[in-house]
Amino acid sequence: MTITQLEIQLIAVVVAMACALPGVFLILRRMGMLSDAISHSILLGIVLAFFITHDLTSPFLIIAATLTGVLTVSLVELLHRTRLVRQDAAIGLIFPFLFSIGVILVSRYGANIHLDTDSVLLGELAFAPFNRMVIFGWDIGPRSLYLMGGILLLNVLFIIFFFKELKLATFDSGLASALGFFPSLLHYGLMTIISITAVGAFDAVGSILVVALMIGPPVSAYLLTDRLAILLLLSALIGAVASILGYWLAHLLDASIAGSIAVMIGLIFLLVYLVAPDRGILAVVRRRHRQRIEFALEMLLVHLLNHEGLPEAASECHINHLTEHFHWEESFAQKVIRRAEREEFLGRREELLLLTDSGRERAQKSLLK
Repeated sequence: MTITQLEIQLIAVVVAMACALPGVFLILRRMGMLSDAISHSILLGIVLAFFITHDLTSPFLIIAATLTGVLTVSLVELLHRTRLVRQDAAIGLIFPFLFSIGVILVSRYGANIHLDTDSVLLGELAFAPFNRMVIFGWDIGPRSLYLMGGILLLNVLFIIFFFKELKLATFDSGLASALGFFPSLLHYGLMTIISITAVGAFDAVGSILVVALMIGPPVSAYLLTDRLAILLLLSALIGAVASILGYWLAHLLDASIAGSIAVMIGLIFLLVYLVAPDRGILAVVRRRHRQRIEFALEMLLVHLLNHEGLPEAASECHINHLTEHFHWEESFAQKVIRRAEREEFLGRREELLLLTDSGRERAQKSLLK
């Protein structure tokens, strides 16, 4: 592995972690698509700042783009507070409007600069290591790595310092307001952090991957845990793993690195969605199967208790009668009987099912529910 390959992967990992951490709060606040709005609308700020400075490396581009992201959030909130438009509709109205203005300006006036719609949407991580940071004649590494490393540190410090406030404002903004935590101020602080993160990642990975990194890892982690601190750590870890795997997938297929990372994020989510211990599809199917068996077991025990000692017990308690009485398939009936025998709720006398003392007690408890 060459130095350039290592630098590309380091940049991808740092970008992924920087995006995933604030993305957790977007998911918990049910504002996931706001990342899409911010990552697209900042193009307008970048273009306008370039027209003023005529320098793609000017820090004013970052400032203008961040302010545009905050403006997007403010306009969405303002439109939503009118109660005439839902938040998702407000996002769908505001960000295409601002993004389209940026695209028009780039297409119309940006033909001779290194800023086009392809780089805006997809970015190109492969070129990120060639934009070097040189201090006093010393090449200390890719500029993107230091920029996103600084943003990652900023995000970590923001979350650590305001962890309790963010947690309370996210889950109960009314209580946070009553306790004097100013949830609106925290909200706009978080949106500013997200805007800065999106701006920093914009040049290296493009707007599409910014959205994928802010939403995909937190959603995957959310299926694995309910604890906020662990959710943050898992989100960062999943983003880092997806970035490394995505890079090598792109290397294998000779494809876009950003696109491959987004694909790996989707595949990781699909894997977690299937096999998550409590919320995964397989866990849900197994739980429903166990609940069905459990319910059928109680039905069987109550049925046997109701007919115990009566003249018709010989027929009602016969194994072959179960499929007719309960409309069970024979294989399912055998599973229920085996479960009851394993837990010593039933005994057999030839083809008759007989309750044990524990089975009788279990049936009586079921009747009292």
